[in-house]
Amino acid sequence: MPVQAAQWTEFLSCPICYNEFDACSHKPISLGCSHTVCKTCLHKLHRKACPFDQTAISTDIDVLPVNCALLQLVGAPVSGVGSVEDTRHYEVCRICVEELALYLKPISGGKGECDNLSPMQRKLVTLVNCQLVEEEGRMRAVRACRSLGERTVTELILQHQNPQQLSANLWAAVRARGCQFLGPAMQEDALKLVLLALEDGSALSRKVLVLFVVQKLEARFPQASKTSIGHVVQLLYRASCFKVTKRDEDSSLMQLKEEFRMYEALRREHDAQIIHIAMEAGLRISPEQWSSLLYGDLMHKSHMQSIIDKLQSQESFAKSVQELTIILQRTGDPANLNSLRAPLERLAGIDHNPDAASPSWTELESVLLAVKVVVHGLVEFIQNFCKKSNESPQAQPNSKYKTSMCRDLRQQGGCPRGASCTFAHTQEELEKAWTCDCQGYKFVAFLQKSDNGFVSIAK
Repeated sequence: MPVQAAQWTEFLSCPICYNEFDACSHKPISLGCSHTVCKTCLHKLHRKACPFDQTAISTDIDVLPVNCALLQLVGAPVSGVGSVEDTRHYEVCRICVEELALYLKPISGGKGECDNLSPMQRKLVTLVNCQLVEEEGRMRAVRACRSLGERTVTELILQHQNPQQLSANLWAAVRARGCQFLGPAMQEDALKLVLLALEDGSALSRKVLVLFVVQKLEARFPQASKTSIGHVVQLLYRASCFKVTKRDEDSSLMQLKEEFRMYEALRREHDAQIIHIAMEAGLRISPEQWSSLLYGDLMHKSHMQSIIDKLQSQESFAKSVQELTIILQRTGDPANLNSLRAPLERLAGIDHNPDAASPSWTELESVLLAVKVVVHGLVEFIQNFCKKSNESPQAQPNSKYKTSMCRDLRQQGGCPRGASCTFAHTQEELEKAWTCDCQGYKFVAFLQKSDNGFVSIAK
């Protein structure tokens, strides 16, 4: 029976015995599948396989080198490893990983707690846990490097965007495709009403469906119209959520596909369509921004990240590098970020397919050198050229961004929803939303210098 792996709780302790890694009895050994276990626990295994996913350990446990990157994070003395094939390339690769691991150094004082790691931190931890001696580990390391590079170029593009124009450009792109987003509260109610009408397998014409939703919404949202709700239905149509049956001389009937007759599934497809439209328009929006725009809070950023990851293609990374090059041409590139173009293109050329051929030692060395240059370039840019202040207020996970005044409060002098209302009741609430939109989020300034001189990647 496989052991249940720790879910990003502590990456500096053995997940089996829970002892912190050290250079004596609890040396960290990373396996080809990227799970890391202390050497003592590995020797106690009943079969030579990873205790978490049962991946076979093809190399003798005593030959597997200690993960020096993790040792240095716990302050243990680091000794050299035994001889391995292509020792020179291995040593260069090992040093690259250890230097990248230093960006995690400040959080090691908290015993490597990973419950709230940022995406960049998680990608670094994944790379640090790759076992370069085994072929499977080298393949995982290459894919982790590509992922780090892709995230880096996205962050650089976000840094050069005007946050005040971002939402306007997004909704303009959505409207240009005959669709519409009505705001977090109204959009959610509209989608739930579409589901209410069609979840039992009913087939309705677009006109009847739109009229039903408008009539149900009018009590809470007097501004709901057949045109606006028709645009919401069109968004779902573009997302292929409907099975359409054409009728002679009559309107076509729309039936919700069976896989979308649950709100979570319908909403995910709806969100994915909007993100796809943004990508087509050349907009790069972070998971935090997506969560704010579509839900009015920051609690859905993991959901948004999973959709973004699914929509990424092999060509997306290369296209992002081209977009960054164009942006730098417009800005004059005072930070000389164009010097990152070659290593970024090297990372973009990596085949991220799990079935791709295993990299040679020479290829692995070039990839790790490229990702080291790219991550360092991002660190330098954030420290010296980022215009967004690290002191900017950070929205709380449960806060709501309220971008318009409550109609009930204005017309009737009171609101039945009270504090749970998704519209602003005071000018201060409204100004808070604009402040968050204009100043940006703290995630874009996640690289900070700590007191001990290391650079941290903070949430």
